[in-house]
Amino acid sequence: MSLFGQMMTIIRAKISALLSGAENPEETLEYAYQRQLELLQKVRMNMVNVVASKRRLEAQLASLENQLSRLDDQARQALQAGREDLARLALERKVFAQQQIAALEAQVQDLTEQQNRLIEAEQRLRQKVEAFRTRKEIIKAQYSAAEAQARINEAITGLSEELADVGLAIERAEEKTARLKARAEAIDELVAAGALPDYLTGRDVIDRELGQAQLQAGVEAELARLKTELQSGQRPALKEGE
Repeated sequence: MSLFGQMMTIIRAKISALLSGAENPEETLEYAYQRQLELLQKVRMNMVNVVASKRRLEAQLASLENQLSRLDDQARQALQAGREDLARLALERKVFAQQQIAALEAQVQDLTEQQNRLIEAEQRLRQKVEAFRTRKEIIKAQYSAAEAQARINEAITGLSEELADVGLAIERAEEKTARLKARAEAIDELVAAGALPDYLTGRDVIDRELGQAQLQAGVEAELARLKTELQSGQRPALKEGE
């Protein structure tokens, strides 16, 4: 294939894709149906014209047939009057009328055949148009249902994606909450264990332990003193201010 041929193939393919995307099946079917109705109307108009022409020829034929008897009477009367020349003229007109009648009868017969053919064509075309109309409505209904189903599926798909995103956000929030809770519990354990310095008092764990030991030592000393006093039965005099 030549380069030009390849380019034309690509162009036709692009145009076909564009037309396919822009095509509305319902509009296309309605347009095709209207075109068939127009064609059916044309066939009917042609049939009306043929019938009208046939009626005109039949009227002329009837008029000529009426002239035959009149011309025959005129020829007979002319002979009775001794006017053979007038009789001959009347008979000439009669023969000419008979020739016209034969020609008109042939034309009427031809128009009758045309009329019959048009009637058959109109009937066949009308049946096809009715069948197409029924098929058109079925296709339109199927297309509308498919389009509605597609939109519903798209909506469901979009909702599913949105719910999936929400679910991921919830999972992330739960994971973050769990991490924060674990961190808080760990900090509480470290503070309770004294592993973290007390920044409010400025003392670290060693200072706190030493202070606690001194406190316990003071308590033990006071307790020993009280026990000694009780055993000796003496109670020291309180100093002023105690």
